Amino acid sequence: MTYFNWPIIETTIFAEMPARLRRPVPTEWSCANKGGAPVDCFLEGPCWDAHGNLWLVDIPHGRILRVSAQGDWDVAAEYDGEPNGLALRHDGTLLIADYKNGLLSLDPATGAVTPFLTRRNSERFKGPNDLIVARNGDVYFTDQGQTGLHDPTGRVYRLRADGRLDCLLANGPSPNGLVLTPDESALFVAMTRDNAVWRLPLLADGSTSKVGRFAQFYGTSGPDGMAMDAAGHLFVAHASLGAVFVVSPHGEPLARITSCKGRTTTNVALTPDGRSLVITESATGTVLRAPWSAPHHD
Repeated sequence: MTYFNWPIIETTIFAEMPARLRRPVPTEWSCANKGGAPVDCFLEGPCWDAHGNLWLVDIPHGRILRVSAQGDWDVAAEYDGEPNGLALRHDGTLLIADYKNGLLSLDPATGAVTPFLTRRNSERFKGPNDLIVARNGDVYFTDQGQTGLHDPTGRVYRLRADGRLDCLLANGPSPNGLVLTPDESALFVAMTRDNAVWRLPLLADGSTSKVGRFAQFYGTSGPDGMAMDAAGHLFVAHASLGAVFVVSPHGEPLARITSCKGRTTTNVALTPDGRSLVITESATGTVLRAPWSAPHHD
């Protein structure tokens, strides 16, 4: 598949982290991921709440950020962690996939961050990356750690509403973003170091089978966060190509949404009305926006 010939959709700047919130200092995260260079922010995990606020994480500085419908930024929470993914629960609380601490819960009203699922059978996770909440309240999340093609032991979990924890996959080379199909019959997982998106059919007994590679990409990094619209179009943010790729429900290329600022496009979310997308460009602390109109298929 040739990606350079995909139709182009341009982006504009939706919001930029203000200078007053930037912290250009080295952190434990920047030492491990950026050669110890000062990193003033690294945005990820876009998530909308019912009031029109856009929530974001700032990984190296352990912050959860809120951008109001009017464009005002504030720090909703700050703690000792490395938050990466966010998901809204049905009760209005937010779940955090935190690389250092497992799954955490955030009360948007108070900013209190509390443990939600920090260990499995007394064992720490490798390093959770992203998560989503199904209609029935089940939580799917990826446990990425430092896995890759050299060590394909990343895991994909489902935490059921009744507390049972299922390991759906244990051979992932860097499982990252994930999304359910509209009917929730299949789970798509971005395998960053495989530079691919895998498809996991979800069977009636709760297991998965015939897992396959749905789409293949290229580049020094790979697919990161993802989203899907009501018609099943998959949006794949690629963390080194400065683009979000749009793929049909059959895996066919539809469009390439290009960044107008920076190449580190790490995650994507549909706006509440479904008519546009927001994209985190992490290296510059920018949130991009792109129009979206689902194409008609024969």
